[in-house]
Amino acid sequence: MSYAAGLGALAEQSLARLGDHRSLEFEGGWHSAAEQHELAVRLAGGLAWLGVGVGDRVVVCMTNCPEVLLSYAALWRLGAVPTPVISAVTPVELAHVLTDSGARVAIASAASLALVTEAARGLQVQVVLADLELLPGADVLLADLLTGGGGALVSRADDDLAALLYTGGTTGRAKGVMLGHGGLRDIAAARAQVFSRSGAVDLLLALPLSHVYGLLNAVTRLQMTEPGVVILQRRFDAAQWLELAATRRPQAGALVPSMLQLLLRQDLEAADLSSLRYLTTGGAPLSVAVREQVERRVPGVRVCDGYGCTEVTSTATMNPYDAPRSGSVGLPLPGVEVRVVDELGEMLGVGIDGEVCVRSAGVMQGYWRDPSATAAAVRDGWMYTGDVGHLDADGYLYVVDRIKDLIIRGGFNVYPRDVEDVLLSHPAVATAAVVGRPDPVLGEEVVAYVSLSEDASVEELIAWCQARL
Repeated sequence: MSYAAGLGALAEQSLARLGDHRSLEFEGGWHSAAEQHELAVRLAGGLAWLGVGVGDRVVVCMTNCPEVLLSYAALWRLGAVPTPVISAVTPVELAHVLTDSGARVAIASAASLALVTEAARGLQVQVVLADLELLPGADVLLADLLTGGGGALVSRADDDLAALLYTGGTTGRAKGVMLGHGGLRDIAAARAQVFSRSGAVDLLLALPLSHVYGLLNAVTRLQMTEPGVVILQRRFDAAQWLELAATRRPQAGALVPSMLQLLLRQDLEAADLSSLRYLTTGGAPLSVAVREQVERRVPGVRVCDGYGCTEVTSTATMNPYDAPRSGSVGLPLPGVEVRVVDELGEMLGVGIDGEVCVRSAGVMQGYWRDPSATAAAVRDGWMYTGDVGHLDADGYLYVVDRIKDLIIRGGFNVYPRDVEDVLLSHPAVATAAVVGRPDPVLGEEVVAYVSLSEDASVEELIAWCQARL
């Protein structure tokens, strides 16, 4: 007996398993699971009419809105490949994605239309606009693509391309990371399994859906065992986030550490956050000081960070809700292997720092059209992350820093994150970043950039660090 497979089929299976329910809230409106599915089927038909087919890459460049999720669902139904791009990129960066991916269709909002049309200048790209009226530069309204017949569900294999996400622009031109249907499905299922242990059902989501962390959270909802609602924020705003948490009463939130730091600047004690039980965070290191402040000021909430990168489908480890370990990024997800190796690739023992490597179904298929970069990053199925860390005796992972960020001062290794953690533990420091700069005597010197409250002095902060480093 044959059956449809792939992320498009996963959406149908989720609806059949959980039934119709309120599944998405956005800026005062809401959508049911059945309504979202029907719209995705119709949009798939419209995109097929536009010429989108199996394996075609389609750039989706919008801030968070229901149309982003709708576009992903429709493309997966067609067997096409969403290529999400955050709307904060420059036209040059977006033009690189359009050219490198070979996308012939881009979906934009009114806010991102100027960016998309400038980036697409001179390219054969059709622009679909998610707005009420056709604006200059757009070829067709997304709403008009919903008026025809539905698109047939195309079955996809585990190793078929499901998403192409561009990353690594800080070290040169951004590379396309190829993620498969099976990897996204399995990592999302593992996250859902961990998530369900918290008892949380409804999720306040401010993460950009164009980022792998936000994208994975969307797929995770299709793997949940109980119906729940996603309360979607167009973009993160700390005051609005608190208002939504107080009025919509979610049990969980998904954030990055910088968002937590911004929340700490708010009057958390004045907001009714009693429904919150579980805040997951990732995408960047979370300092122990920030986690402890959030948990102290929001009684009953547990902040659990995880670890991963785009190349491993966002998440490799998560701190268990019922057994988090301070300073750690948690245990490997079900089906994920983590090891730490030395410069020769030999496994290191408990507590010894080395390069963190990950093996799972979520490891990327490779970098798009870049076999040499793929071969350097993925060896024998293991993704060499470029991060320094160690495992404890119970298998919890501790990430120290990026290998490339290591500062060698006078022959001693200094990890910027260690210094940042001490800086952030000072109550007057809101944000901190540490880098190295060339020094004629020491080789490198440690330089810290901090956001310091007006009632604190630099001398006081230096004394604080000297006592703790």
